[in-house]
Amino acid sequence: MTSEHHAGPVPDPVDGPAAPPTQLVRSPLSDGEWHRLHPLTPLLRGGLFLLVVIGIIVSNLRDRLVYIFLPWLAPGVGDEVVEWEEMGGDPIDFVVANNLYVLAALAVLAVLIILVAVFYTSWRFHTFRITEDDVEVRSGILFRTQRRAPLDRVQGVNLTRPMVARLLGMAKLEVVGAGMSANVKLEYLSTANAEAVRADILRLASGRRLADAAPPAGAPRPARRTAAIGLTVSRELTGIIEGPEAPVAEPESVVHIPLGRLVASHVLSMSTVGLLVAVVAIVVGVTQGVTWMLFGFVPAIIGFGAYWVRSIFKSLRYSIAPTPDGVRITYGLTTTITEILPPGRVHAVEVTQPILWRPAGWWTIRINRLTGRSASDGTNDDFTTVLPVGTVADVERVLRLVQPALTEPERALIVQQGMFGPTQDDAFTNTPRRAWWIRPLSYRRNGFLLTDDELLMRRGVVWRKIVILPLARLQSFGLYQGPLDRLTGVTNGRAHVVQGPVTPFLAAIDREVALRLFDDVARAAVRASQSDRTHRWAEDDVDAAAPAVPSAQPAPPANPTGPAA
Repeated sequence: MTSEHHAGPVPDPVDGPAAPPTQLVRSPLSDGEWHRLHPLTPLLRGGLFLLVVIGIIVSNLRDRLVYIFLPWLAPGVGDEVVEWEEMGGDPIDFVVANNLYVLAALAVLAVLIILVAVFYTSWRFHTFRITEDDVEVRSGILFRTQRRAPLDRVQGVNLTRPMVARLLGMAKLEVVGAGMSANVKLEYLSTANAEAVRADILRLASGRRLADAAPPAGAPRPARRTAAIGLTVSRELTGIIEGPEAPVAEPESVVHIPLGRLVASHVLSMSTVGLLVAVVAIVVGVTQGVTWMLFGFVPAIIGFGAYWVRSIFKSLRYSIAPTPDGVRITYGLTTTITEILPPGRVHAVEVTQPILWRPAGWWTIRINRLTGRSASDGTNDDFTTVLPVGTVADVERVLRLVQPALTEPERALIVQQGMFGPTQDDAFTNTPRRAWWIRPLSYRRNGFLLTDDELLMRRGVVWRKIVILPLARLQSFGLYQGPLDRLTGVTNGRAHVVQGPVTPFLAAIDREVALRLFDDVARAAVRASQSDRTHRWAEDDVDAAAPAVPSAQPAPPANPTGPAA
């Protein structure tokens, strides 16, 4: 069990930052002391490997097990098993032929004891703590490692619940850091503890202090683990179907994706078109005697079908909702992932519409953000698609969440001119007519617009795209010109942001216009970064949320220019 350290040092109410409202009570695991993970963690991290090994052994001993326990199902197997035992060709046959049952059982028992001891020791040495500044994890038996995630650099907190972990009421918590392979994982905690710890981490990252009160008096004590396992498994099996993953009060999702729309969006894709072409090629090739096409393409088709089904399952139970600490995104049917994206962590937004979705009016939204994972990690895409498929109304709702700095006129402009433009009163600066041959289909739509806080890039006809770049997150802006561009008097612009699926690139901008844009973006980016306060999004609200501290001295007059120091 985890350590029960409920009390921590109480900060001076005068010298230290004030505590948040009393309803924001800290978790017992967030007291700055070292704690261990859930006791069933070795079962999920190492025990599943043992199950796989046992499965392989059982499959190899299938005939022998049938002969021993179900001999009437395969009467012909008995003679083969007797012949194997007489030959003594493998370790099992050698044990049977030499009557070494007791010795073999002791050897197996010793191996199991060693494995259990290793798993237990690994669990004992794997500890974590949450302080006012960091989340730290120590692990390892012979070679010790220690990872630290500064809370002022937290990019998000993800809660993942694989199928087996959900049945046991457990979850994996991942603190997303600002760097390659910078994430810190707590796998596994109980679901209730994971939710409480995540809330505490986000409060600390926002600039607030944790409440220093213990859990309210009279609060129900946790049920005994041995008595609650059956109830937990029953609740989680029901939750897989009905939807709620934990008994926590969260706002309702602002977007609901019907199952029919989700399936149709995968069917109406260029991947499906490529699959149909491959099927036709296989049929034609086989009828013409080219049989190698059957063996070459069928595995690829099966793999595509598996990817297609997995993508649909991943998008089931999708929800997106606002919380005081950021945007909460949930998706997944069997493995549920719940992510809270704090304010100011979105570096680029792209609203896209493939041509096959145009009759239905569907769009998708992807973002660039720091995920703290390696570039080769295939799960990066899970954290960059914030709207799998939605209508124009859904796009507006999601934009309000991921880009709250946009004003209503700016959102209307993005929808009317960015997504569906150009219109007659187009506000975008587009590719000059003399450079139509560089973008022959989309030169009328290929353009940009610079506002006080955003840089908008619009392009594409077959795939309509509008890219939204918050200037406060912009790293740099560059202009690139090739020999043909110089002959035409145009140049290409690229905004540099964190790596992700969004490519902020725009071709064929008039040269003189691009030079003015370069200077305007530089000044606007500096101004936006200086006024940005999303890094510690609740720091300015600490004094307003704190209760008044009684004092014998008269209270000083309020500071009209800002919060007190």
